[in-house]
Amino acid sequence: MLTDPQVAIVMLCLFIVLVLLGFPIAFTLLAMGVGFGYYAYYRNPPETFADIFDNNIFYLLNQNTYSVMENDILVAIPLFLFMGYVVERANIVDRLFYSLYQAARNLPGSLAIAALLTCAVFSTASGIVGAVVTLMGLLAYPAMANANYQRSFASGVICAGGTLGILIPPSIMLIVYAAIAELSPLRLYAAAVFPGLLLAGLYIVYVITRVSLNPALAPKPKDDDIPPKREVYLNLLVSFVPLTVLILLVLGSILGGLATPAEAAAMGALGGLILASLYLSPTGNVLSDSVTGRNPLMYIGAGGGLVIYLLTAEAATTKAMIEIPILGGIFGLWMACLRHSFATVWIKLKESVFLTAKATAMVCWLFVGSWTFASVFSVLGGHDIIEHWFLAMNLQPWQFLVLAQLIIFLLGWPLEWSEILIIFVPIFLPMLDTFGVNPYFFAMLVALNLQTSFLTPPMAMSAYYLKGVLKKQIELIEIFKGLMPYLAIVIFCMVLMYQFPGIALWFPEYLFGVYVP
Repeated sequence: MLTDPQVAIVMLCLFIVLVLLGFPIAFTLLAMGVGFGYYAYYRNPPETFADIFDNNIFYLLNQNTYSVMENDILVAIPLFLFMGYVVERANIVDRLFYSLYQAARNLPGSLAIAALLTCAVFSTASGIVGAVVTLMGLLAYPAMANANYQRSFASGVICAGGTLGILIPPSIMLIVYAAIAELSPLRLYAAAVFPGLLLAGLYIVYVITRVSLNPALAPKPKDDDIPPKREVYLNLLVSFVPLTVLILLVLGSILGGLATPAEAAAMGALGGLILASLYLSPTGNVLSDSVTGRNPLMYIGAGGGLVIYLLTAEAATTKAMIEIPILGGIFGLWMACLRHSFATVWIKLKESVFLTAKATAMVCWLFVGSWTFASVFSVLGGHDIIEHWFLAMNLQPWQFLVLAQLIIFLLGWPLEWSEILIIFVPIFLPMLDTFGVNPYFFAMLVALNLQTSFLTPPMAMSAYYLKGVLKKQIELIEIFKGLMPYLAIVIFCMVLMYQFPGIALWFPEYLFGVYVP
């Protein structure tokens, strides 16, 4: 007869097996939580059919569902998702990519650099790795292939760049981490700024260095492909500046304490709608619109003023509930002015709402299932076994960090970041105080490490996303080969941050003071 802790280990192993077999993660967690929970909370044999449901696991499931629905931190997720999907479907990214390519034309591997920068900017707006890799695979890979870039080199750039969104704020992954670890999302965002910029910068340095050493990887653009400087600056002003300013406003309002993540995300979603309508104007030109006879820059000024007003106003819930519908009405009236583009805008809007609802439902069920699973795992004594195993080894703090990150790295082979974050990271959290590890520093190590879950074969999901859109244009083994240098860069970045913890801790301490447990 198995003891309760042994049952907990069986439960954990069975979950991994079922995920590898392709079962839906959220509902696998839910089913296993209820199934093993019925055993964990079992009291007396049921005498009637109604007694079958007289088990505390059903009360726990109900409470977990309610807790997810009322969690204020998680409110930001659908709003950030909506902003990303609106930006994705508004043809903003293709303009952004080509404008950055023109600006970086004199650098070695200019198309690859433009792809990385576009991924970094778009990832922060979207935070959805699959969406970024897929879109950039359709947009940037053909451009690099036509410029005779090596296929594995080009694919590695897109796959690595597409994962930056789970690290660089405003990141959905960090919101999930904040909810799991009960940490401040503001401090997490501040802690992630420099690690995210460092990783993106190391990617760019690698591209420039490697192309400089081997120019055949990425031939220089022809002189005929280089537009005049005036056109380059104009394209940057139109394509790069608006989206970047929107992201900086959202992030700045959060870090500056002017708005909560949910309120800033709401304003970001509104800003994304404004940008989408401008880019989907009848002429497709942001600077002028011959159909309406109006200059949309006027609307940028008006919309920007409204956004800044809300961001600098007191972020009271009642105030936001009154003002957001007013802004929505103003925005609706303005959209009606774009008579000939209204149908296009509406179609894109419906697509964005549908995808947001779909992704949000997945996240919510994932939380309900994972919290139920984790609660049952803990009741059975699973957390205690693992904690005792760690403590029995008499590890030094650095040894604990290395072992924890190694386990998370290995889990990234078969699992995605969501399963690792929600199921396995909470196992390590209670031990941070024992080993004297700053929880925000540990969070940044985990955030960097989770990049590898998308880059590590055989389950490197970014590679499968790219292969799915490129189909026969490239072999999967070529994509894996292109990923390896970036995997090494992520590990190097983790080592660098361990040697210099201020990379993660200086900015939050500067903004909010030294963390006190």
